[in-house]
Amino acid sequence: MNANRKLIAVVLATGALLTGCASNSQQPFGGGYNNASSSASAGYGVIDSIQVAQGENRTSGAGAILGGVVGALAGNQIGSGSGRTAATVAAGVAGAALGNNVEKNRNAQGPEQYQINVRMDNGEYRAVMQDSVYDLRVGNRVRIVDGRVYRY
Repeated sequence: MNANRKLIAVVLATGALLTGCASNSQQPFGGGYNNASSSASAGYGVIDSIQVAQGENRTSGAGAILGGVVGALAGNQIGSGSGRTAATVAAGVAGAALGNNVEKNRNAQGPEQYQINVRMDNGEYRAVMQDSVYDLRVGNRVRIVDGRVYRY
């Protein structure tokens, strides 16, 4: 029973470490535009261009956790005593890394997003990332509110 508790603790700790390292940072695209999502201000302008961009592929951590569990269970079948514990830990870590990599490759293309470049009334340019453009077209008069572009 004690070995099962150690196994569960190792798997949970490994999964927590691997999922805690995930990054949710949003990188602004180039072209001299400011990233409007960092500003909660509202403003008016005209759409200068709309570009399709692939979003980042992110992992949820489920692949790492599942891989860690499977690896730890497989490693627990090897050796005995402290050798079994070492094999369980090593296989759990390797399985978690492999599971995370499989999930990342499976989600190789992130969700499609649109970069809407807006020339503001004050002459400033802003780039806004949105999941859809609905009825937005180049040349439309728009308003930016809380990092989203709306027709005005």
